[in-house]
Amino acid sequence: MEQIKLFDSELRLMELIWQQDSTTAKNISLIAADIIGWNKNTTYTVLKKLIKKGAIERIEPNFVCKPLITREQVQLDETRKLIDKLYNGSVKTFFTSFLKKENLSKEEIEELKDIIGKEL
Repeated sequence: MEQIKLFDSELRLMELIWQQDSTTAKNISLIAADIIGWNKNTTYTVLKKLIKKGAIERIEPNFVCKPLITREQVQLDETRKLIDKLYNGSVKTFFTSFLKKENLSKEEIEELKDIIGKEL
């Protein structure tokens, strides 16, 4: 699947859409007003951008918004961009840098070892 670049405002709205799965634009605008503090016009502008990018689908009647990308896809794409940009594409360098700064418990370390072992 092609990577979709989401700006912060689009990502904030996608979080609401993922929580609702498929819901009307009207409902999303009410939730966005309550949680983010956006007015209806701002929400609809961002929804139109998400439709144009292929992140959500508009289903009629009632302008139902259905996500076409998952949170996991976006997380993976954004993580890959970060690693490419800041760590010259090296996952090893990324993890080494991250782990030096984090105080992980023995349990968390074991969980990470298990995850790495299962993936290999």
